[in-house]
Amino acid sequence: MKRALLSSLKQWKESENRKPLILKGVRQCGKTYLLKEFGAACYDDVAYFNFEGDKALGERFERNLDVTRIVTELGVIRKKAIMPERTLIIFDEIQFCNPALTSLKYFYENAPEYHIVCAGSLLGIALSKPLSFPVGKVDFLTLRPMNFHEFLLANGEELLCEHLKGLSPNEKAPDMFVSRLEDYLRTYYITGGMPEAVDTWVKTKDIDRLEIVQQQILNSYELDFAKHAPSKDFPKLSAVWRSVPLQLSKENSKFIFSQVKKGWRAKDLEDALEWLISAGIVYKVTKIEKPYVPLSAYADESYFKLYLSDVGLLRKMAGLSAGFILQKNDAFREFKGAMTENYFLEEWLHGRDAKVFYWKSGNIAEVDFIVQHDVDIIPVEVKSERNDKAKSLAEYRKKYSPKISVKTSMNNVSMGDVRHIPLYLLWQAEKYLED
Repeated sequence: MKRALLSSLKQWKESENRKPLILKGVRQCGKTYLLKEFGAACYDDVAYFNFEGDKALGERFERNLDVTRIVTELGVIRKKAIMPERTLIIFDEIQFCNPALTSLKYFYENAPEYHIVCAGSLLGIALSKPLSFPVGKVDFLTLRPMNFHEFLLANGEELLCEHLKGLSPNEKAPDMFVSRLEDYLRTYYITGGMPEAVDTWVKTKDIDRLEIVQQQILNSYELDFAKHAPSKDFPKLSAVWRSVPLQLSKENSKFIFSQVKKGWRAKDLEDALEWLISAGIVYKVTKIEKPYVPLSAYADESYFKLYLSDVGLLRKMAGLSAGFILQKNDAFREFKGAMTENYFLEEWLHGRDAKVFYWKSGNIAEVDFIVQHDVDIIPVEVKSERNDKAKSLAEYRKKYSPKISVKTSMNNVSMGDVRHIPLYLLWQAEKYLED
């Protein structure tokens, strides 16, 4: 599986200010696989250690945090010495050992010649004991589920991707490729971007086997809640998470706490929600009434929508048959808009750590997303097919006269006052947003 983040890992390796690296990301988005691939490609040796269920490994960090001793004992465990600069040390499932998290500070301060990368459940790291986290002593990268570009590469479409990259912003995608890209996109709505799900689909084209994998991933999330959250909070985490597809399916998709479970209020669930956000499992998109910088200053934190980190898992959780999507069934119409919005959000956040908002003006108009690109505040209207009428966007533009506005749908490229970016080319959005 070719992952775009590999280039960022190579830059980290060459950085003069390199610190131990924590690769953030939801469970099963491919963190361990990517780090091992990185080690094999860029180092003479890889020393891999997994803290889950390995008491003896954890004990190496509990006595004290003398990094010289720790490195020596890790070498004994693997029966091979760890060499500065030449060996990549991988700490997997690091959330199971709080002293190991703390040790990253001392590796940075006392032994920067050792290259250390860490992976683990983001929920576990988010809930780690406050004194264990080495604030300011580590670098971060975020790995998200595979985006549509990586999905195309997994399906052997390297030449198609290179051709699309070579198009100028004013060129339309060639008609001979459009239907092919649309078919791939609908398939991506089914599989999502979890690497195991994509790999299963590419190898088997079997919907039943794909859905078994997706259900296993969903089950692993629930197990993660149970492992790392206090027992009193587990039901709340699970309930908020499971309610996302239902709330997105409503005409007004604002998240309403009382609809999670009867009798529960915002104050009962806010901590659970923040944990899910910190873990990257859900994305929060908050309403703003004025699109001014900084956007967060104009956000109403009590009024927001929640999306999932993966559109394929959203489909599976919603109980939506793959046939509805592939056959363009009208019964899919109600949920299609929510899935397409979820897809846009994933594509926009891929490779970015950014907050995304939406705009609502009373009951008159609502623009799906407000994003910031460099110094520009950009309104984005998302349409699932070719109907690109956007009254709310017109209202927004009339009121605020943005320099750049975007519509994304199945329509082809058009560069005018409003830039049309096809849904299947959102992975190249940067190109279409330049002057």
